[in-house]
Amino acid sequence: MKSKDLYNGLDKTKLPRHIAFIMDGNGRWASKRMLPRKAGHKAGVKTMRKVISDCVHMGIEVVSVYAFSTENKFRPKDEVDALMQLIRDNIYDMLKELIAEGVKVTFMGDLSFFAADIRESLDKVLRESSDGKKAVVNIALNYGGRDEILQAVNKCVQDGKTVTSEEFARYLYTADLPDPDLIVRTSGECRLSNFMLYQAAYSEIVVTKTLWPDFDRNELVDVLSEYAKRNRRYGKV
Repeated sequence: MKSKDLYNGLDKTKLPRHIAFIMDGNGRWASKRMLPRKAGHKAGVKTMRKVISDCVHMGIEVVSVYAFSTENKFRPKDEVDALMQLIRDNIYDMLKELIAEGVKVTFMGDLSFFAADIRESLDKVLRESSDGKKAVVNIALNYGGRDEILQAVNKCVQDGKTVTSEEFARYLYTADLPDPDLIVRTSGECRLSNFMLYQAAYSEIVVTKTLWPDFDRNELVDVLSEYAKRNRRYGKV
């Protein structure tokens, strides 16, 4: 992979430290091709693998992806079953090369929802990547921003803590990670969909009409170029 091909003219000094993806449009991608929705999710996994790899090799420190939300489990049973099988079949194979390169993988969300064999695969990924220093790949599974906030509040109260912003942040799934500098949403939908509601307070947001399975390296460079133009003031002048 040649660096000039990877960056495609992008100023690599203006990359976000943490980029997060709301990967939307798998179902619509499949419908446009008269395929079952699970075919769209399968194509989306291939895109996720490529995009995560490109971001890591560009030097972005943290890459977060919204893979399965707390609301997704209320979709039709056959679709949920297909998503579970995709996680079961792909979670380790998708990440093993990056783990070998020194990438640390974290998960945010309530993992108790998943079957024992899936949790074993997740634990294997965590164990084998625990010493990684090259970058962090943070995968949201059975994750919801509101649930995360409520859980953090309850833990603060149970521990008798005074709830300051610094103390509260320590109880979030992302306690050891910087807030996302850039959130990318595909498929043209202009909403956060319960993703990183607390952490996104000053994130830059870029929405692209591209459906997630069609999101490629050129599209990635485009959204990073848009981010590089932003003037981040954090509410100040």
